[in-house]
Amino acid sequence: MLANSNATANLAVKDLEKAKAFYEGTLGLKQVDDMGGELVVYKSGDTLINVYHSQFAGTNKATAVTWAVGDQIEPIVESLKSKGVTFEHYEMPGLTLEGDIHVGQGMKVAWFKDPDGNILNLVSES
Repeated sequence: MLANSNATANLAVKDLEKAKAFYEGTLGLKQVDDMGGELVVYKSGDTLINVYHSQFAGTNKATAVTWAVGDQIEPIVESLKSKGVTFEHYEMPGLTLEGDIHVGQGMKVAWFKDPDGNILNLVSES
């Protein structure tokens, strides 16, 4: 029923201006809509990401958005680090940490958080 419909990621934030600085300035996403100062829509590839004001921001303790970045994971991680992004390090079966990138099982993964604690990640599959 929904297999042929597009889906949009939704990220709750406490401070929309701070979020805009992160998603536009740090991640380089392009804003495509602003709905009354309560919701900003970004385009990432063919995907839309809604960043909206909510009192429940930062309560999700799981990965909220994943970017498939192919063989560009290393330069993207370095670029984000140079902009002040701190990467998360997790103990995960089958993965070893190489710098800020978890490697194993045919993939490379790097996790980081936005200013409200939403967990985001980059993935490269081989």
